[in-house]
Amino acid sequence: MQVIVVGSGKLARELLGALPSGDAGQVVPWAAEGLPAEKSVVVHAGSGRELQAVSAFCESTCSALVELSTGSALEHLVVGFPVVLCPNTNLLMLKFMAMLDRSGHLFRGYRIGLTESHQAQKSSVPGTAVSMAQALGLAQDEIRSVRDAAVQQRVLQIPQEHLARHAYHEVLIEDGACSVKLETRVYGDAPYAAGVAQIVAAVRERLLEDRRYSIMEFIDNAWL
Repeated sequence: MQVIVVGSGKLARELLGALPSGDAGQVVPWAAEGLPAEKSVVVHAGSGRELQAVSAFCESTCSALVELSTGSALEHLVVGFPVVLCPNTNLLMLKFMAMLDRSGHLFRGYRIGLTESHQAQKSSVPGTAVSMAQALGLAQDEIRSVRDAAVQQRVLQIPQEHLARHAYHEVLIEDGACSVKLETRVYGDAPYAAGVAQIVAAVRERLLEDRRYSIMEFIDNAWL
């Protein structure tokens, strides 16, 4: 079963170079014409302009679509093929988020702060932080986003060599003299490509229904 990577940005290029090809199928870039019309796993890491054509391909070939883009139209549309929504593809982070999703309600009523930091050029919605905020009962506008390299290095202690590619999240829960801090750090590119490879393998192994799946459903079902 071939894997088709959609997109022309940095992440798509990384996936084309890092996802394993072999007996299970080749990893190829998306092309509106010329691709074999066969059941595939399509990984969407693009801006969305190809989404209509990609959706038509998936529906006609019974292919599954792994959606890596946050705020995708597929989050709300009725779909006729399996769609896996992945706001994050680092599996350790996903399992941490699953823990928050199950237990976040225990901290309602406490003072909670949520800080996220990514490289300065990131302008899209911080999907992981939004999911964490929802689990903790926070509004999206309560998330503190840091894009200043000086603050990242001095205050958050992000190493200089990782300022150009990192994901940092901090949850601070306080109750007077008692406080709990949960912190996550992801540096570099490799964790994302490795996670996508495992997600693609999990999709290949299962006969999925024609509906949307949250990647958290995969975690809860121990498919990852």
